[in-house]
Amino acid sequence: MDEQRILAINPGSTSTKIAVYQGSKSIFLKNLKHTAEELKPFPKIIDQFSFRKDIILKELKEAEIRIDLITAVVGRGGLVKPIESGVYEVNDALIHDLHESKLGEHASNLGGLIANEIAQSLDDARAFIADPVVVDEMEDVARYTGHPKFVRHSIFHALNQKATARKYAKSVDKPYEDLNLIIAHLGGGISVGAHRKGRVIDVNNALDGDGPFSPERTGTLPCGQVAKLCFSGEYTHEEVKKMIKGEGGFVAYLGTNDAYEVEMRVKDGDEEAKKVHDAIAYQLGKEIGSLSTVLKGEVDAIILTGGMAYDKIIVDYIKNMVHFIAPVVVYPGEDEMEALAMNGYMVMKGEVEPKVYK
Repeated sequence: MDEQRILAINPGSTSTKIAVYQGSKSIFLKNLKHTAEELKPFPKIIDQFSFRKDIILKELKEAEIRIDLITAVVGRGGLVKPIESGVYEVNDALIHDLHESKLGEHASNLGGLIANEIAQSLDDARAFIADPVVVDEMEDVARYTGHPKFVRHSIFHALNQKATARKYAKSVDKPYEDLNLIIAHLGGGISVGAHRKGRVIDVNNALDGDGPFSPERTGTLPCGQVAKLCFSGEYTHEEVKKMIKGEGGFVAYLGTNDAYEVEMRVKDGDEEAKKVHDAIAYQLGKEIGSLSTVLKGEVDAIILTGGMAYDKIIVDYIKNMVHFIAPVVVYPGEDEMEALAMNGYMVMKGEVEPKVYK
């Protein structure tokens, strides 16, 4: 039996997912939810480091998982420099950029840092990240905004979008590199990407810039109104940033970042919740339609994934809007934990050479 044990860590905006794999088999999986109230005491994402690390270690201990048998710890990649897809071993340069958060704040920044901390506490364990959120395959034409002081950046759920794309490709017995896909990741953040022949040539900045709103982010906002608000004297820079990322979307409209709670409120007849619920689905359908033009209408499939893909009301709303473009395939949840673990497993088996972050 293969004794390689891989610990996968995936900090998201509203959750921390952990998994332990022995070889290619999952032996432990846990999704730890964090409410907006729990995270409120931490002004910055980096301040959550000890909170999240301690929870991970506590859960592993309670599950009687022997961490001394772990040979690799793979964290979700964070907001580092734009890099090509692949596995990167955690080094000083990566730790520095993740810790400083100079390229932006997101919970995924904690993945590599926590992975490194845990690996350092073990004998002969190695720490990695894989397919970070800054995987950049965008075409140059997609980077323009309308003013040279502003540039569109590739920040999206690369790990899950890539893993889901390959899962779909396998199901139709075709190489991912031969397909044109539109993939919408529906989670605490939302990203919709145009995958052309294995490359994500256009995608919304899922973190703090554009696209549909999400459970806690505003997505695209009317620029003139934003400028007026920023200079109103009523809000600080930090308050505006929080409004856009963390206290936008469902949080702003309905007071919760829990998409399942919103779905239940809709089913219970809450009219305001239904309006907001419809709006997020409408914006998703609109974004998918927009990206179909990027692929010139040649779309093999539209794929919905992430936690909100369990929401049949949202899925049906989107299908009704976009079914004429291509077949709509639904993969609820995400394959991120398996993808992280398998990336680490392949490195430890010598099947993949880890890349060096510089």
